[in-house]
Amino acid sequence: MSQTLGYVRALVEQGDVRVSDHVYDELAVDGLSARECIASIADAKVVEDYPDYGKDPCKLVLQTDREGGSIPVLWGIPKGRSSPAVLVTAHRPDPDRWDADLLRRKT
Repeated sequence: MSQTLGYVRALVEQGDVRVSDHVYDELAVDGLSARECIASIADAKVVEDYPDYGKDPCKLVLQTDREGGSIPVLWGIPKGRSSPAVLVTAHRPDPDRWDADLLRRKT
């Protein structure tokens, strides 16, 4: 398991979470909620690592929605800080862009 993912999980378990301002609209489009993204962090699998992503180092992980479907979720921690875990975005995967296991982008 990724050290960063382990740290994000620990922050989430402590309730030290911030949901980015724009994510609520993105989640609503796909019928997802921040609550289900937060609740399913325990079983997340790392897909991609973005250590220099914008303002925050981030991890794209594969989690499950309330019905057991797979959803890519981007988590970050503010650069230069140790908390909170930030739910950056989540969405339903586009099957044209991902392999069947949703762990690798199609080339």
